[in-house]
Amino acid sequence: MVRREFVLRKLQLIAEDLERLVKFKDETLASLTGDAIKLAAVERLLERVIMRAIDINEHLISELGTGEGRSTRLTYRDTFLLLAGLDVYPQEFADRIARSAGLRNILVHDYNDADRKIVHASIKSCLQDYHRYAEYVRGFLDRLPG
Repeated sequence: MVRREFVLRKLQLIAEDLERLVKFKDETLASLTGDAIKLAAVERLLERVIMRAIDINEHLISELGTGEGRSTRLTYRDTFLLLAGLDVYPQEFADRIARSAGLRNILVHDYNDADRKIVHASIKSCLQDYHRYAEYVRGFLDRLPG
């Protein structure tokens, strides 16, 4: 059974972090990389938004899925792609937002000292994609029986 309160709480936390992230949308790459505190804040906000969405994805897949991922561990990218199959959002959007799982891995594991250009470019795409993600998930919850 989908726990609506869990999903809605995660969506609220995503919205709050997006409000914080919007403060950095007009930062230049030089400004962002020149201020370690700003850069750390942006990195952490991006990571939190993505991980909260993955929590939602895993919950929906667990409750509504057809057994995919039960015998093998799904990648975070897969969780975004599988939601298209559950009619949460269109496949085109799934393909787009699934790329954010790679950003999450870069941030968490600090691959190549997290390419700062990628982090900078991700601010605007995160704001756009995760607002849409929240709209799709809320719409999906509204369509569920009960």
